[in-house]
Amino acid sequence: MQLFDSTSSPFVRKVNIVIHELGLGDRVERLSQNAHPVQRDAHLVGFNPLGQVPALVLDDGSVLCDSRVICEYLDRLGQGRIFPAEGPARWQALAWQSLADGLLDAAILMRYEANARPAEYRWTGWEAAQWAKVASVLQALERAAPSFDTRWDIGIISIACALGYLDFRFPERAWRTEHAALAQWYARVALRPSFDATAPRPRT
Repeated sequence: MQLFDSTSSPFVRKVNIVIHELGLGDRVERLSQNAHPVQRDAHLVGFNPLGQVPALVLDDGSVLCDSRVICEYLDRLGQGRIFPAEGPARWQALAWQSLADGLLDAAILMRYEANARPAEYRWTGWEAAQWAKVASVLQALERAAPSFDTRWDIGIISIACALGYLDFRFPERAWRTEHAALAQWYARVALRPSFDATAPRPRT
């Protein structure tokens, strides 16, 4: 299999954590991409018409796009337990994944506003509105953090990736200041080998 990836993408990081946890690393070739919301890579578009990462090319040549789809496929392939099979645990994991991905969508829109949009077209009100979404999710996660305990499923992985992205792209926001329980939980998660191995890094 081939994975179109970018070390700075939190959605790619989610996929790479799943690969690491399931021991599938030797079955996946990484194809590094500099995916951009405006200047799309023609080669990547040939596999994913949206021009986005991650995209996973399977051994039969078919392509899976979107981290949620890719992660569930890999979990089935690796006979893992990252996606609970059924019942309340599954719906809770999927709900947390959706909420964490929503936080990331808002944070990435902030990133695009500051770095992809020409300065004369930037709107500070847009950034403020997106951060308000992030802040609301952080409040919900702070309330729920004591229930995370030692769970490790796709919802928890998604939350960890979202917090890691805030550290990576918005360190000045200092989200830990008002979210002590979440910060304590995240400090433990950050020690997990799969999380450490997939830490984002800027391109040189």
